[in-house]
Amino acid sequence: MRGIKTLLLLTVLTLTFVAVGGAWAGQGGMELGLGLAVLMNGFAYFFSDKIALKSSGAQPVTREQLPRLYEVMERLCGKANLPMPKLYVIPQQAPNAFATGRNPKHASVAVTEGLLQVMNDDEMEGVIAHELSHVRNYDILTTSIAATLSGAIFVIARMGLFFGGGRGRRGNGIGLLLAIIVAPLAAMLIRLGISRQREYAADAAGAKMVGHPYGLISALEKLGAYNQRIPMASSPATSSLYIVAPLSPGQIMKGLFSTHPPLDKRIEALRNMTVIR
Repeated sequence: MRGIKTLLLLTVLTLTFVAVGGAWAGQGGMELGLGLAVLMNGFAYFFSDKIALKSSGAQPVTREQLPRLYEVMERLCGKANLPMPKLYVIPQQAPNAFATGRNPKHASVAVTEGLLQVMNDDEMEGVIAHELSHVRNYDILTTSIAATLSGAIFVIARMGLFFGGGRGRRGNGIGLLLAIIVAPLAAMLIRLGISRQREYAADAAGAKMVGHPYGLISALEKLGAYNQRIPMASSPATSSLYIVAPLSPGQIMKGLFSTHPPLDKRIEALRNMTVIR
């Protein structure tokens, strides 16, 4: 099922590349779009984690630098029977975290400096368990690929603003307008479809991994409060990776276009869980 979702995602985004190319430059543009899509799909599969880490400014950390983070990660990896992921820190004050990679053997977990500062041990455990649940469920593959290809679609669509309809052909204005508007919207909707339900699942699985939901509940409450007032420099294409949607500078649209379900609903679902040992 996971493989089917990933294949479907790659197929839909490939068709979007082709459609944008066709609207931009006709048959030649479609062929170019297909070629770029094939290259981008392969690149995204093997390197989407590195792109996400690079774009977030994440830096690798050692056990000596952050023994507390390593201790929590090792304990939970042992409980979940998962290999130890690579650990990174993002130099930003807004508390947040994400996991990326194509499978558990090639996984990375990144946390912000703000998260390390504001979370107590139980809350930190809840956040890390949530991210490890994404790793165990292979969410990291699908979402990392979606983030990479969605970002590429945004770039291609925006290029239409500078290069027009291609070769000065008449009658291409409508197609170009659709490419500029519909392509980013399609990429956004694909990310929404992936992100919202997987967050509920990762919350539940993370609570089960720890044995109770209370640390994660407290962490989500704290994350919601801090992220309402501390902007975070993040790409729209990678916002779906984080445990809570980053508040980017100048952000206006929320709700329907959020990459995550409402925090109050996630917290309510966790409170309805029973303690699991």
